[in-house]
Amino acid sequence: MEDGSSDDSAAPSSTTISRHVFEDDAGESVFTISIIENMEEDYGLYVWPCSIILAEYIWQQKTRFSGANVVELGAGTSLPGLVAAKLGANVTLTDDANRVEVLDNIRRVCDLNKLNCNVIGLTWGVWDTSIFNLRSTIIIGADVLYENSAFDDLFSTVAFLLQSSPGSVFITTYHNRSGHHLIEFLMVKWGLKCEKLVDGFALMPSHKASNLSGNIQLAEIVLNCDPVKETSLVK
Repeated sequence: MEDGSSDDSAAPSSTTISRHVFEDDAGESVFTISIIENMEEDYGLYVWPCSIILAEYIWQQKTRFSGANVVELGAGTSLPGLVAAKLGANVTLTDDANRVEVLDNIRRVCDLNKLNCNVIGLTWGVWDTSIFNLRSTIIIGADVLYENSAFDDLFSTVAFLLQSSPGSVFITTYHNRSGHHLIEFLMVKWGLKCEKLVDGFALMPSHKASNLSGNIQLAEIVLNCDPVKETSLVK
């Protein structure tokens, strides 16, 4: 089944399984990732467009991710992280430690795709054992910039992980919503800078892009070792 399609017969009535196909340059299927979604739960158990775009970017950057240590923040249904794992990355999938149902679903999805990923609870802005043990070369997060009240905790967590692994990068996809000035302020506050910013839909094959909507950007964020200056994520 193609991206966005579901197989209701393979899941209880409250859930659906969507199948996401990744293709070579000739348009031939290379592999498929199956995701268990729960339409009766909150946003953590649904595959949002930002996840699909980030997953496609990871697929296109396959040599970069192969063998990398990858941590996905706010993983939810974990599509980007699972693609990284399929490409040979060592993947840790994280979500809020208090959201037991989301963490359980992540484990089920890993089993469904026969992928061996580390799954842990990690609450942004909380400094416990789980975060101190992480050493990542690439941090990813799809649509983690959705709730203004969580931005500060998110950026503090990202900054800590980047500082713990010199040379690492945070790659995120997000909707162009209000709150950009807050994002820019917090990036300066936590010593971060945007190194790359592209239109998310420019990364997608046309037949996949046609199924999505919104104004989605992909940003690569690193530690700012330069003198402090304004960093813009507005495009």
